[in-house]
Amino acid sequence: MVTAGEQPRPMKLGINGLGRIGKLSLWHHISRRTFKEIVINIGRQVGSGLQDLAAAIEKDSTYGRLGAYLYGHRCPRVIENLDEDKGTMLVDGIPVTILRQSRDPKGIDWTAHDVRLVVDTTGVFRDPLVPGDAPRGSLRGHIEAGAEKVILSAPFKLGDRAAEMPEDAVTTVMGINEDDYVPEKHVLISAASCTTTCLAYMVKPLLDHFGANRILSASMVTVHAVTGSQVVLDRLPKAGAKDLRKNRSIINNIILTTTGAAQALGLVIPEMKNIGFMAESVRIPTNTGSLIVLVMTIQDESLERPVNRQLINSIYQRAAEGPMSDHLIFTEEQHVSSDIIGMPAAASIIEGTETHTRTAVINVDPRLACMSEGETLGNITCELIRIPVTQVVVYGWYDNELGSYTNMLGDRIVSVADSML
Repeated sequence: MVTAGEQPRPMKLGINGLGRIGKLSLWHHISRRTFKEIVINIGRQVGSGLQDLAAAIEKDSTYGRLGAYLYGHRCPRVIENLDEDKGTMLVDGIPVTILRQSRDPKGIDWTAHDVRLVVDTTGVFRDPLVPGDAPRGSLRGHIEAGAEKVILSAPFKLGDRAAEMPEDAVTTVMGINEDDYVPEKHVLISAASCTTTCLAYMVKPLLDHFGANRILSASMVTVHAVTGSQVVLDRLPKAGAKDLRKNRSIINNIILTTTGAAQALGLVIPEMKNIGFMAESVRIPTNTGSLIVLVMTIQDESLERPVNRQLINSIYQRAAEGPMSDHLIFTEEQHVSSDIIGMPAAASIIEGTETHTRTAVINVDPRLACMSEGETLGNITCELIRIPVTQVVVYGWYDNELGSYTNMLGDRIVSVADSML
């Protein structure tokens, strides 16, 4: 893990989009001081000019002021030297250039600004199969515009579900499968999602300990804070809309929705593809701070030595103190969601006080077993097979904006940048 205070890389970082992840990525890299300059494309005018844009960068309803984030509450304003004509400013002494001409990636002149690495945070361009010159824009458009590598702050989403992922694209979560990124091969890198990142750190320690063969099934529900795609007040759905709940007020409702975390998890932890896994999502009216409830059914070796709460917590504690210490926290404190806001270096915070286990025996009819043609169950003659299993419930917190995801994304950005030096 790269920490703040190191020497800046002799290169510029490009950020496309200044929504929640784009803005907080700017905060993150200003704090880490890992790039000599940052170039941000927003592709449109904001307010009455650069002064209004600087105010939007400096203030945040969730995390407060940028200066306080960097230095504490006594810090004065850290944005200065605004040049409206050039679109430039200094943010805590680091030059930042704002581009306001094109929202289509291929129209952003990254070459002119000497930007080789771009992180796309818009959430609009997610299909790595779409060519760079597509009329409505594409992720590969950044390559057409002069970038060498593009990091996506969201999971890839293939428009053609039957298609294979292109060879130059890869999905990684830092500390889980970061080495799947091959600098000589990969041009498009997805940093998955906030939920997949947290989930990976909840699943991997259990998978490493028990092995995939002993995990019979798994499911998760994320109780997720509101995102920018939701609406403040009810509005009419667009023509052809199928999910009418997306048009209901998030400040007044708990809203059922979907998540692609299960599919993305299979990309970063391939063993999970062979385990029956379901993922659901519920949106709630909080600004950030989310929770995953993970349920796993694990086959026991015997009823005399069943999987129990102490064992599960010890697995997470060892991981948090050892190989996952940079990104996993195990705690036996009691938290509420606001406690998680801004918590650094934490893909997941395991709340050990809420770990639960229940051991039982399940009865399996061998006549219903899935067998290949011509195979038999040998000499088994019993009508029922009794298998001891334990159901495990684990709670993992994550700050889906700055504390968890943006920090993890920042580690990925820095590591890719280092591979380009």
